[in-house]
Amino acid sequence: MKKNFFQKINDYFKESYNELVHKVSWPTVQELSSSTVIVMTASLLMAAVIFLIDLCFESAVTFFCDKIFS
Repeated sequence: MKKNFFQKINDYFKESYNELVHKVSWPTVQELSSSTVIVMTASLLMAAVIFLIDLCFESAVTFFCDKIFS
């Protein structure tokens, strides 16, 4: 017998729940904390690098605009 649309959606949610509860390997609290520190450190480092690059470009554009328009 062919399943209708709502039966397919119901099956999808049942299978998704079963996979999340029984098949997924969840990280421990220690692994999660370690990963969080690594991601935060990398994000802050990238933000600092982008800030420095932006500062250099701003200085260069200001320098050239002052030379051209003055």
